[in-house]
Amino acid sequence: MDESNRFLKFIGGKNIFYILAFFILIGITVFIYTKISFIFHPFQVILSTIAPPVILAFVAYYLLNPIVDILERFRIKRIWGIILLILGISGALTGLILLTAPSIEAQVKDLVQSFPQYLGQIGNSFTEWVQNSFLGPYYDEGYNWLMERLGELPEIIGTYITNGFQGVQNIASTITSTVVSIITFPFILFFLLKDGKKFQRFTIKVFPPKFREDTKQILNNIDTQVGSYIQGQIIVASVIGILLFIGYLIIGLDYAFTLAIVAAVTSVVPYLGPTIAIIPAAIIAIVDSPFMLLKLVIVWIAVQFLEGNFVSPNIMGKTMQIHPLTIILVLLIAGNLFGVIGVILGIPGYAIVKVIGAYLYYKFKKRYNKYYGEDRGKYEMEE
Repeated sequence: MDESNRFLKFIGGKNIFYILAFFILIGITVFIYTKISFIFHPFQVILSTIAPPVILAFVAYYLLNPIVDILERFRIKRIWGIILLILGISGALTGLILLTAPSIEAQVKDLVQSFPQYLGQIGNSFTEWVQNSFLGPYYDEGYNWLMERLGELPEIIGTYITNGFQGVQNIASTITSTVVSIITFPFILFFLLKDGKKFQRFTIKVFPPKFREDTKQILNNIDTQVGSYIQGQIIVASVIGILLFIGYLIIGLDYAFTLAIVAAVTSVVPYLGPTIAIIPAAIIAIVDSPFMLLKLVIVWIAVQFLEGNFVSPNIMGKTMQIHPLTIILVLLIAGNLFGVIGVILGIPGYAIVKVIGAYLYYKFKKRYNKYYGEDRGKYEMEE
């Protein structure tokens, strides 16, 4: 076979010209969009309104769908299983909130009032240490520089007050969006649990018959990867919160319950979350005593050891084979691009991209083996 002809067939034959034309059209569309993006502002508002409850519903779907499937095996109709599950969880959460809200509220209020004092004590200790160290001669210069900058404070405050009105509008918008999400989220979750499989079949039928098998496999892989990650990460974060609460109680750290909740919530974000969670606990421990800080370090090391060697390996398994460095880079990039939402959804988004990329690479290897495998050596294929 002629080498140039074989290469043309390898990259898709004449279809490659249609593919290139398609990408050129996409580029033109993006360019036009950047020029008239204001026209699409209403669609952006709609998308930003429906996105939070849909995301919450999908997270809850991956957590609750296995339970609904189990109830179905016990001959409970799916719709009744969903209703019973949602009512049961709603009742349990309501009871838990009613029981724990007073103590949490008291701890949070006390912590908010006391935290500036903790920071002040740490600042005074640090200042005293600097003045008595080799940095002492530079302390006065730094202090004078700071006082000069404080002279500009009124102007800065005026700027912030001017921008404050816009901030109030943003806060009002955020509160409205949160209320809408809380109200609509259960309804979206109900229909996801009820018709999730129908939705997948409908999505597959949208594609031409030739691509339906590939689409089905990709969707199944994405479902497995993202579902396993969400289920596992939330369970791991909950276990970390419980272990830290027990550890904080044992060493007698103040605000144990509140700090454990903060650790559980932030631990949803791998690697970066636990690091952020230890900061307020460390500040409180330092102010208490150096010995309390030592006890906190021991508790933290013990919890991280249990999580890394027993909890995560058994709960997460090997469904998300992502290198720790990759996770950190993904979180940093997603955080810069999309803020807090990017940090939370960065890893599931990366998992989806990885599944699609891995499947395309698998197809590429099969195609290479077809055209070049006999005389150039074949890719190793994992079926």
